[in-house]
Amino acid sequence: MSIEINNESGLEVDEQAIQRLAVFALDQMHVHPDADLAILFVDEAAMEQLHVQWMDEPGPTDVLSFPMDELRPGSDDNPTPAGLLGDIVVCPQVAIAQAEAAGHSPLEEMLLLTTHGILHLLGFDHAEPEEEREMFGIQRDILVGFALEERRR
Repeated sequence: MSIEINNESGLEVDEQAIQRLAVFALDQMHVHPDADLAILFVDEAAMEQLHVQWMDEPGPTDVLSFPMDELRPGSDDNPTPAGLLGDIVVCPQVAIAQAEAAGHSPLEEMLLLTTHGILHLLGFDHAEPEEEREMFGIQRDILVGFALEERRR
């Protein structure tokens, strides 16, 4: 699996933990091992620019996802084909503020946002209550499974 991580945010990010999470999440979603994913960490100004350009909304946001080949989750016997999954952009400054409000660490928030972004790349959404329940349930399952894996390391 090709996962490229670039940190242009000016803040320290645990790129190895993000990498491990991305591999874990993609494996859980049965994405082909030859799929490509890019994760970019940017500062608030860059995120605000992307947010305005792509969502027509002011201010920085926490995470944006840019799907490429519109890959969807696979299954044990039918994995997602190889291809370009897409790009995830995360703003650590926004993640830090959200982590403080939620009462957990900035890393936990960035892991959550990365998982959230991956699910968006795989076609999940949360516009409707039923979609939100499904997406957030999968997101929770991935994060809990990843936390258990990390404890075993």
